[in-house]
Amino acid sequence: MAKVLKLTFTCADSKEWTLSLRYPKDNLTLAQANTCMDAIITQGIFLTAPVTKKSAEIVETTTTVLS
Repeated sequence: MAKVLKLTFTCADSKEWTLSLRYPKDNLTLAQANTCMDAIITQGIFLTAPVTKKSAEIVETTTTVLS
């Protein structure tokens, strides 16, 4: 099962911006995700700068190969 951590922010122009990270650590907590999101906002390292946190979620997918 593949896991992806999706961190969604709101930008100054009110548009949503999502950062998807593969292989999040097991047992990641909301507090840890919030700390990460705060660092992203504070550092301002992206051209489309996020200004507020919207959500954090881990998405799990299962792939079944049909033969």
